[in-house]
Amino acid sequence: MTHADPLTETLANARVILFDFDGPVCDVFAGLPAPEVARELTALLSAQNEAAGAKAAQTDDPIEVLRIAHEADTELGQKIEQALTTAEVRAVAVAGQPTPGAAEAIRAARSAGRGVAVVSNNSAECVQAFLEVHGLDEYVAEIVGRPSDQPHLMKPNPFPLITAAELLHIDITSCTLIGDSLTDIQAAHAAGTTVVGYANKPHKLDLFADAQADAITEDMQAIADELRAGARS
Repeated sequence: MTHADPLTETLANARVILFDFDGPVCDVFAGLPAPEVARELTALLSAQNEAAGAKAAQTDDPIEVLRIAHEADTELGQKIEQALTTAEVRAVAVAGQPTPGAAEAIRAARSAGRGVAVVSNNSAECVQAFLEVHGLDEYVAEIVGRPSDQPHLMKPNPFPLITAAELLHIDITSCTLIGDSLTDIQAAHAAGTTVVGYANKPHKLDLFADAQADAITEDMQAIADELRAGARS
């Protein structure tokens, strides 16, 4: 008896494809580097709270700066979140084209009769802006971005995945997430959905295998090809 390829099998069983945004769909900070945004946010944070600012200076991840700000003070967290959302919208405007194969994968999913949603720790505003510019918004039924004022609900929390499934009126177990980080795989496992690890860097192959991703690909085009082939068979 032959066993199907893990990618074939995982996608064949998915009625809805959930795409993480930064990585699988767009290199968000390709044109406006993340460390630069992190420094901007840290400067804003330091002016209000020196201790939180010092902690934030240890990271070059804007999302991490946001977490630190929220831990320090809710109001301050809201201020940093607004600044981050503004920066993300600026960033996607100069991020260039979608990840190679991403637009094809999104279109192929719709052509194959699957639902499509984006679930992201980035703001829904920047996802929407990027999809519109690249003519992909018509293929995406729902966008679940960063939960406002509630950074604890970002992935690896399963909340964004569960929310997307509810909005699409589908059982979460009928969804597959495509993500490029460990937090995506953890969120998928916690939600009870399958997950394809997009290994856009060589070290992620072992990382995702150890984390027990259902399938791993180094190429978003492979997802598009697989969905097209599945629709034909």
